[in-house]
Amino acid sequence: MPTSKNQRIEQLKQQTPQISPTEAFQKQKDGAILIDVRSISEIAIGSPVHALRLGRDFLEFTIEKEVPDHNHPIMIICATGMRSLFAAESLRSLGYTQVMNVMGGTPKWKYNGLPMEEPLTLDSSAHLRYAQHLDIPEIGEEGQLQLLNSRVLIVGTGGTGCAAAFYLAAAGIGKIGLVDHAMVDISNLQRQILYSSDTIGLSKVTSARATLSRLNPDVDIANHEISLDSSNAEKLFADYDIVIDGSDNLAARYLINDVCVKLGLPNVHASVHHFSGQVTVFWPAGKTHPSPCYRCLHPEPPTDDPSVSFGESGTSGFISGMTGSLQGAETIKVLLNIGQPLIGRSLRYDSLNATFQETPLSANTQCSYCQDPEHFPGYIDYEDFCDI
Repeated sequence: MPTSKNQRIEQLKQQTPQISPTEAFQKQKDGAILIDVRSISEIAIGSPVHALRLGRDFLEFTIEKEVPDHNHPIMIICATGMRSLFAAESLRSLGYTQVMNVMGGTPKWKYNGLPMEEPLTLDSSAHLRYAQHLDIPEIGEEGQLQLLNSRVLIVGTGGTGCAAAFYLAAAGIGKIGLVDHAMVDISNLQRQILYSSDTIGLSKVTSARATLSRLNPDVDIANHEISLDSSNAEKLFADYDIVIDGSDNLAARYLINDVCVKLGLPNVHASVHHFSGQVTVFWPAGKTHPSPCYRCLHPEPPTDDPSVSFGESGTSGFISGMTGSLQGAETIKVLLNIGQPLIGRSLRYDSLNATFQETPLSANTQCSYCQDPEHFPGYIDYEDFCDI
């Protein structure tokens, strides 16, 4: 026989333990997880402190990432206690064994004087701009807010740096720092997408900032029109969460590596040559996926690496763009702690043969830079070291 709405609600109440907001608050202090399944607009005006704000739409898609233990106590809250009943039923169907419903919802929680907060949320314009991200369970509003609070430094605004900067600005990274002291040259236009014919002769970082600001005016673009060296790099890097190596010479690669190792920053590294490009993430300090550093692979400057200089080795524009895009993708994965970043792995794309090759990378236990975090060897004369 068909079941009426009221009958169904009564069935769910019988199947789901009902607790008061006061009981829920105490259980939350004891380690139970409180999940707010209301809409984004409702959460924006107030939500219980320390609640997981997963929303009803993506609850089933995101819950196992947020609460992997199916036996962990979970409490569901909404505005009236009705949506939370149906959410609790869905979680039970996924195998969660201790799911409770908070009676009276958030109005009762607030009435009882329990702690509320107004979490950071996206405004209507941001919802439109980042709508495609919001539809991805691995990102959603929480991930987008995290991107908006992230700071990415891009060293070198050449072929890969331009592509990475363009897509990271579009993705809503809160602050992007650009490091380069060169001017736009006509030969750059074949692969460096932030410049155009009318910017030839202008500063690269100034030209890049103008392009990125037109793309997304909400992103803070910081220009660092300097020649990076051991006297300024550490102070500069310390203001950022992650570094993208878009450099075109060995001295810069070693310096970037050493500063990132000392500060514990992830270093999204890439190189391109003719019709191929490769990407990896060096992050020896990474807690979940420790990796080698650049020096582990190259204790001495490589003499047989054709990709040490874009200008000398030559490269196709689309390979620079694709490799830089991969750097951008790895950056977002690291910032959001999603997927499997290329930490301890190198990915090489050969466009002539349309093949990808993945190579595992191992740390050098004798590496004096990354193997003993307590004893950093110090910075060196990098140009002399690389015989420049």
